[in-house]
Amino acid sequence: MEIYKGDKRLNYLQDHLFSISVTEFMEVHEYQRDEWIIKEGLRPDFLYYVIEGKAKIYVTHQNGKVSLINFINANDYIGEMELLNDVYYTKGIQASTKTICLALPFHRYRTQLLNDVTFLRELTKFLSVKSTHMATKYTQSLAFPLENRLADFILQTADQGIYKEKHVTVCDYLGVSYRHLLHVLNQFCDKHYLQKVGREYHIIKLDKLQELAEVLRTADVVNTRQV
Repeated sequence: MEIYKGDKRLNYLQDHLFSISVTEFMEVHEYQRDEWIIKEGLRPDFLYYVIEGKAKIYVTHQNGKVSLINFINANDYIGEMELLNDVYYTKGIQASTKTICLALPFHRYRTQLLNDVTFLRELTKFLSVKSTHMATKYTQSLAFPLENRLADFILQTADQGIYKEKHVTVCDYLGVSYRHLLHVLNQFCDKHYLQKVGREYHIIKLDKLQELAEVLRTADVVNTRQV
């Protein structure tokens, strides 16, 4: 993890949702792929606002199984539940691409942020949309074929045009069998959407994957507007 300093830091503080009064101690953090933004079991010390990049949220069950439960993208918060409550909510969060975040230390800004009406209004909108997206994810497994859901998953997790998630993680997240997943991946390769190179898949026809994923995203937008 790199903490930006000087002009490099200031460049990222010019455009954000937070008031000028909280920028003095605001940090800018950069994480590389597979770095942990928050390790599971450790309470975060910062409220993060993702400027660019993508990350994944994991949880470890009592039986030791680790599951991918959601994604984080640009303009998302990390640690918002810890800001609002004393209870620890955040699971393990791992960068899936280079990820840059604004980081506000809780001990300096919690009281100020919780009394900032403009910030709380924006946070409420974010939490409402987040809740809707989570509910939509579970209905999509019944409503849409694996082709659409896998295309969306590949676009969510690919880094610089390369997809290399573990099959068992994908099966668990999408609720499909290992055999069914391999069948659809092979179809994508046969159609030249992907090219398998070792254990990686290189995206060849990005537009085709986007077309398949757009079906889910259109439905997600409709559900969000209904909230």
